[in-house]
Amino acid sequence: MSSAVEDHVTPRRVVILGGGFAGLFAVRALRSAPVAVTLVDRCAHHLFQPLLYQCASGILSEGQIAQPLRAVLRRHPHVRCLQATATDVDAARRVVHAQESDGAALELPYDDLIVGIGVRQSYFGHDEFAPYTPGMKTLADALAVRTRIYRAFERAEASEDPQERARWLTFALVGGGPTGVELAGQIREIAGHTLDREFSTIDPGQARVLLFDGSDSVLRAFGPVLSRKAARTLDALGVETHLRSIVTHVDDSGLTVRRKDGDTQRVEARTVLWTAGVEAPPLATALARATGAKQDRAGRIMVEPDLTIVGHPEIRVVGDLMSLDELPGLAEVAMQSGAYAGRQIRHFVEGRTKKPRPFRYLDLGSAAYISRGRAVVKRGRFHASGLVGWLIWLFIHIAFLTGFRSRFGALLSWAVVFASGSRRERAFTAAVPHAAAASAISPSGPAADPVGRHEPPRSA
Repeated sequence: MSSAVEDHVTPRRVVILGGGFAGLFAVRALRSAPVAVTLVDRCAHHLFQPLLYQCASGILSEGQIAQPLRAVLRRHPHVRCLQATATDVDAARRVVHAQESDGAALELPYDDLIVGIGVRQSYFGHDEFAPYTPGMKTLADALAVRTRIYRAFERAEASEDPQERARWLTFALVGGGPTGVELAGQIREIAGHTLDREFSTIDPGQARVLLFDGSDSVLRAFGPVLSRKAARTLDALGVETHLRSIVTHVDDSGLTVRRKDGDTQRVEARTVLWTAGVEAPPLATALARATGAKQDRAGRIMVEPDLTIVGHPEIRVVGDLMSLDELPGLAEVAMQSGAYAGRQIRHFVEGRTKKPRPFRYLDLGSAAYISRGRAVVKRGRFHASGLVGWLIWLFIHIAFLTGFRSRFGALLSWAVVFASGSRRERAFTAAVPHAAAASAISPSGPAADPVGRHEPPRSA
């Protein structure tokens, strides 16, 4: 009789919002727990965000940095995957409100909720920039950037006006953090090596790459030593770095920059790419409203040392969306916090009564790829740059890529690029998809911040 009753006991319901690193590591931590997990994400794939710029620049394909969530979790029979967008949380009823792609509404009851939806591109109060300058947070963003980069060279080749040709061969990037530095280096390599013998009218090597940032150094979070080395590498590649420069206007033919001394400058550039700053998505505000949680300047949710929200021990916020001890927006933070949240739920279900230890982040370091054979790596007091840094960067990213197929394919692509400069993934459509960037912006975002501020460091 008791056996029959146990067979009908409803397992504890765990809803996880976000299929990124935080969500996946939470799922893995719950694998042996007697729970029913529902994983909700607006995309049907897990995206390796740190390598988006390599997809945008034509080194890697979409399939090498994005894996279907159902395939990744095929050995987790207790996990249900739903492609939907979480829109609100009813903390009193313990229900997540979500919307499917066709607009159908869903209500997802939970006993435990893990929120790991990450953050989105921030234009620091200038959402009107979005249609002209895509960010680098989604797969759609990467493909939009790829289109803009390679289309620019095609348009320059077709133009008979020297001034218009110069505009098409000028690339402006806003933000001197890892993404900006990495993408700037990639564009210079595309111009100087990948396309050097493919055009009859233009010389791609004459393309200008301008990098703007409001701070006084690139990769500032990596420390002064690596920052200076990165700056020298960019200079050797031909990237023109403009520091203490705040972008005040962007349109389809260029941008306006205000210098530290107050002077303004108009820069004519047909390709402007946004690599600065992040902010919390609208769900963070909805969650804060429902629970009384506080938000930081970027809209992220402030959490307790055990990653729960004050007064709501059943809700845990993990990854980039959590605000705790000024932890950076790194994939390792997402992995470790997601695994921690999953373990705490598993321990509770297993009946462990010992008070959980606070979350402690183990710093595995930060890395930024600049060009072939050149990268910078920082872990505590350990610094590496040049070829050694690049080899460390290579090992880190191979280790963290999800799935053998991705690892093998990425390694092969990197070998081809390193040996020859050739890039296989250069297909793009004629139209530039503005919607990807514009749809990611909500008028009700956090307060404006100085445009051009660097993004936090990140690695694998």
